Amino acid sequence: MTGKGKRDINFRYLVPALLLIVFFFVVPVLMLLMRSVLEPEPGLQNYATLLGSTTYLKIFANTFIVAGVVTLISLLIGYPVAWALAIMPERWSRLVLAIIILSMWTNLLARTYAWMVLLQRTGVINKTLIGLGLIDKPLPLVNNLVGVTIGMTYIMLPFVILPLMGVIRSIDPAILRAAALCGATKRQCFTRVLLPLSLPGIAAGALMVFVMSLGYFVTPALLGGTSNMMLAELVAQFVQSLVNWGMGSAAALVLLIVTLALYAVQLKYFNQNKSR
Repeated sequence: MTGKGKRDINFRYLVPALLLIVFFFVVPVLMLLMRSVLEPEPGLQNYATLLGSTTYLKIFANTFIVAGVVTLISLLIGYPVAWALAIMPERWSRLVLAIIILSMWTNLLARTYAWMVLLQRTGVINKTLIGLGLIDKPLPLVNNLVGVTIGMTYIMLPFVILPLMGVIRSIDPAILRAAALCGATKRQCFTRVLLPLSLPGIAAGALMVFVMSLGYFVTPALLGGTSNMMLAELVAQFVQSLVNWGMGSAAALVLLIVTLALYAVQLKYFNQNKSR
């Protein structure tokens, strides 16, 4: 069979996937774009209102700050856990991994309500801190960005741990032993060998957590309250409460553009690294 015939057959196999992408991604995005510039009247007034209002800019700031902090904390906690899972005995690794995956399968709403109970002024966390004498009065841990960050970090941790664990397991232990034999300290083995080799897992986990955090709705809505609204809540309010599809579509498209830009930056950065 000629090369052209093989390409034709391969293209036929791709048609169902391409149609799926067109009908369930491209068409909805185009519909959002049209609504954002046509409703309530043609023009870019929705984007001007969205980006020119201090109230909406504060919501954007809340969204990106929380997403960034959640990503950073998830990496700081998730990296040691992923490293421990990669080096511990197989039996224990499977057990801990099963617990982590089980937490992902637990209903999101139930987990968020559990954090509401734990973080409230009369919750276990505040009572424990008061009982230990670390604080004199309960800390405000709900209805603010602190509670949102705690709840979202807990939910996002598996999405950092799993890709990092796979990358760390793929690193040959002989490389670390060779570095140690050459006189490298434990700190140098980590900063100059393990950390650079695990950067693909760090980037994949960080991008996944950051993008998911930008569009999260349930946890910020329950733990943050109306005074600490995030972008996904704003979109829901425009569409459900105000029935303003134009503003809701504009906000959703801004979020989509930011997400695609971050993904493009990551692809460009790692393609440059691979080509060196």
